[in-house]
Amino acid sequence: MSNQKLTIVARILAKEENRELVKAELLKLIEPTRNEKGCISYNLHQDNENPNLFLFFENWENRELWQIHMNNAPLAAFSSATEGAIADFVLNEMSHIE
Repeated sequence: MSNQKLTIVARILAKEENRELVKAELLKLIEPTRNEKGCISYNLHQDNENPNLFLFFENWENRELWQIHMNNAPLAAFSSATEGAIADFVLNEMSHIE
């Protein structure tokens, strides 16, 4: 297992008419994710100019533990609950360089 820490930036753009649904479902992810093995931080933000835009800034002990997170039940429930409600979803895996 790699020991390199991993930062994730997840950009979720809700369809305007589904903003509150998406927000509520994103909020449900916070507590279980913060309790997962390997999660260092998991913080949700909402854009001040575009309230349909949400960002998760995540830090994980390594990519392998993040991959376990990506296949867990809360994320599957989120995907099911928000099907058709998200206009765009971009996920960036990043490494800290300084």
